[in-house]
Amino acid sequence: MFYSWSIAFSVLTCQLLSCFSQSITTAMNEHEIVPDVISVAPSEIIKVSYSSGVSVNMGNELTPTQVKYEPSVNWPADPNAFYTLCMTDPDAPNREEHTFREWHHWLVGNIPGHDISKGQILSEYIGSGPPLGTGLHRYVFLVYKQPSKLTFNEPYLTNKSGENRGKFSIAKFAVKYNLGNPVAGNFYQAQYDDYVPLLPHKRPAAQNT
Repeated sequence: MFYSWSIAFSVLTCQLLSCFSQSITTAMNEHEIVPDVISVAPSEIIKVSYSSGVSVNMGNELTPTQVKYEPSVNWPADPNAFYTLCMTDPDAPNREEHTFREWHHWLVGNIPGHDISKGQILSEYIGSGPPLGTGLHRYVFLVYKQPSKLTFNEPYLTNKSGENRGKFSIAKFAVKYNLGNPVAGNFYQAQYDDYVPLLPHKRPAAQNT
């Protein structure tokens, strides 16, 4: 009897994992995260929660006000491995004329397991800041499993400036550091609200993302 229940549980678990994988793939293809940002959708979901009480859920719409502070992030991680986390916007300054694609909002490497507080911050978190009248922007979270602890040759970017954030490519970054395809992902969409002008960094309006 126990053996039968164990088999049934294993089958159900595999089915659920398959559904999650399919839902990620479907969502990222429907919203064109594939191919605008990455070529292959990850199989795992990143759980992203903000102190405002909202969570990221495969393309749901959030507001810049809701996502202004660094979120808590979790994913199925090997505690003995290192990971890189990125949040990037391919729609800068808008989805049709993405001349600044991608504008990255957050980049952390050498994360042991999923403990971001112990990772190496390459670019501090900046919340969404899409310009007025540019419609919805996609904000994509991706996690890559590193081959080992890495030495990154990247400038440290604070959240007080938007310099060196635009014309980034997480796909090229992954190739540069031999990260392979992302292992987990998630994304939301946002458009302008009254908080955007209050963002702490200063950059030309055309680059606001």
